[in-house]
Amino acid sequence: MTTWFGSGLLPKAPGTWGSLAALPFAVLIHHLWGSAGLVVAATLAFFAGWMASNAFLEANRSAGIANNDPKVIVIDEVAGQWLTLAAVPLDALLYAFGFLLFRIFDVVKPWPAGLIDKHVKSGLGVMLDDVAAALYAAGCLLLYRHFVEGS
Repeated sequence: MTTWFGSGLLPKAPGTWGSLAALPFAVLIHHLWGSAGLVVAATLAFFAGWMASNAFLEANRSAGIANNDPKVIVIDEVAGQWLTLAAVPLDALLYAFGFLLFRIFDVVKPWPAGLIDKHVKSGLGVMLDDVAAALYAAGCLLLYRHFVEGS
């Protein structure tokens, strides 16, 4: 679960691969249950990812590996991507824009995402910085829709 069907194990930019792997599921969830379904799915992924990440981190610590946010864990990207995309209707262009915005905010980690990433050393920290990035991305999408599309 933490590697989201192995996408986190792919070389070079596993967070981007995990985010991409989240998209087909987002389309399906959005099609079946709308934006509310994506929020529910993101929430479930958040809590499941929190628990799974805690277990993963504890196993690593027991093995002498100290890394508080291993790149192979991408369930956080899945939750963040779904939360971002819940802000827009099911539309390929808006989904692509949301994908890019989320990845930018996830990499740049503006406050409080950077603070969370630096100081929360647990599965909660793994998940929570991506939620912060998702909120920034979703906010940008909502502003875009309001000012550019007039929605």
